[in-house]
Amino acid sequence: MTLQQWGFSFKGRIGRREFWRGTGICFVLIFTLLTLHGMNILPINYAAVGIALLLYPTAAIFSKRLHDRNKRGSWGLLFALAWILLSLDLSTMAPIWQWGIGRFVPTLIFVMMILDCGVFRGTEGANRFGEMAETVDYISANNPAQKRR
Repeated sequence: MTLQQWGFSFKGRIGRREFWRGTGICFVLIFTLLTLHGMNILPINYAAVGIALLLYPTAAIFSKRLHDRNKRGSWGLLFALAWILLSLDLSTMAPIWQWGIGRFVPTLIFVMMILDCGVFRGTEGANRFGEMAETVDYISANNPAQKRR
């Protein structure tokens, strides 16, 4: 798998190592953008555009990792649900519901998705999303299948 397929394609499967590398790189870049904004070096508009652009490769990496676990990439939409629940104004509800809906459920979603993608092994052998998880060729822009010919 090429670096472009790894970061921008929603097809295929990747293992845990490539998943952690990809999410680590994306989150470091997002943290850098937020830090630059916090230091008044980068306006919020540019930081928001940068973060929005980084969400695409993050979603692609999560999707391929979910494929390795033999799950549809749309399970990644649970992250969107968690962010929506975190952003809701629940001040009109009882405190137990504020905590349950506003904090506990999003935290549970985040923890379960990170455990599922980052800790548990992928499906052995081929599954409905392809053959075994592929390693990423970080150096070459050529397709590894073309090299073998």
